[in-house]
Amino acid sequence: MATKKFLELQDYSDADLQSELDTTVAQYQKLKFDHAIRGLDNPLVLREVRRDISRLKTEVRRRELASATPEAIAERSKIRARRRRKK
Repeated sequence: MATKKFLELQDYSDADLQSELDTTVAQYQKLKFDHAIRGLDNPLVLREVRRDISRLKTEVRRRELASATPEAIAERSKIRARRRRKK
């Protein structure tokens, strides 16, 4: 089931998505620094921000793959197949 945050991200434009990712990463770095120096009232905020960053990166990657050309997808499939054989 899709979360509310995930559904909101689908409405963002590419530029808005990248901007949101940049601000969220900056916010996470600031929270980590604050937590190391004096501690946070609720350290679980760090987990939530990390997950938000992951949601944003996932949506960016999903859009990259959706807009990829068939040649790029074929090349990606070759690389993935090669990695599977190495294991």
